Amino acid sequence: MRLVFAGTPAAAVPTLRRLAAEHEIVAVVTRPDAPLGRKRILTASPVAQVADELGIPVIKAARLDEEATGRISALRPELGVIVAYGGLVREPLLSTPDHGWINLHFSLLPAWRGAAPVQRALIAGDAELGATVFQLVAALDAGDVHAMRAYPVADDATADDALASLAVDGAGLTAEAVAAISEGTARPVPQHGDPTHAAKLGLDDGRLDWAESADAVFARYRGVTSEPGAHTTIDGAPFKVRELARAQDADPLPPGALHGVKGGVLVGTGTAPLLLVRVQPAGKAAMAAADWFRGLRVDDGATVRFDATSQTEGSAAR
Repeated sequence: MRLVFAGTPAAAVPTLRRLAAEHEIVAVVTRPDAPLGRKRILTASPVAQVADELGIPVIKAARLDEEATGRISALRPELGVIVAYGGLVREPLLSTPDHGWINLHFSLLPAWRGAAPVQRALIAGDAELGATVFQLVAALDAGDVHAMRAYPVADDATADDALASLAVDGAGLTAEAVAAISEGTARPVPQHGDPTHAAKLGLDDGRLDWAESADAVFARYRGVTSEPGAHTTIDGAPFKVRELARAQDADPLPPGALHGVKGGVLVGTGTAPLLLVRVQPAGKAAMAAADWFRGLRVDDGATVRFDATSQTEGSAAR
């Protein structure tokens, strides 16, 4: 088929590569170059870089406006495929390809419609994740389903880990859907169940509340790693939690209280302690938690703890 592909981050790359090997991609649509790193160097998106590698024309657009619609229409695509582009497809572009657009979404729709499905699912403690290929319609992630598959998630998988895995699995799922549309055998079905909403994450979503249960704190850490990042404060100073793990057979500690052990630092929660593995104090580079704690030179019997905190209203919105 003649496809137009829209996507931006690394999670969209496996689908782009898979479809490029099986179909004619007449153009790739992606977000404009963005400043990255400390030096804020303008850098092409991962999808744009791979499109250049594959020799596919690239349309860089912050939004799919009249100009972008005209450029895409002129290419006469039979189907549009979108994976995490970062913008809305509206009419008349929605109806421009012969078969419209399909979207690979990283959730089991109608669960977690919106911008951050994997992150919100992990924060909520979902036992499995999934990928859905659906027909794009004007309403948010509400179209009929072409293909859906659930995947178990490792107990310690972060959002980055889960997205990397789903991106590969989702590429195959999307290829199956495109093949069915091409062969005329596609039979999309309506979504069933009550929708939940996966709002885009903000910085406050990464704030850890040590008074919550160990399960809840660890789930939030997983869901916000690496973006926007898990964080807390100590003596009022910001403190990033780069790597957190389950602790084995640890005695209870008060919420936020710290205790150095071999291989890390225990931190108390509302139930069992968790293990800090890597941290980043304000103004310093990331380091092993044990090295940071030793550097505090805590006197015997003294107590060091993170500041008390609580989630702001709405930060855990589904």
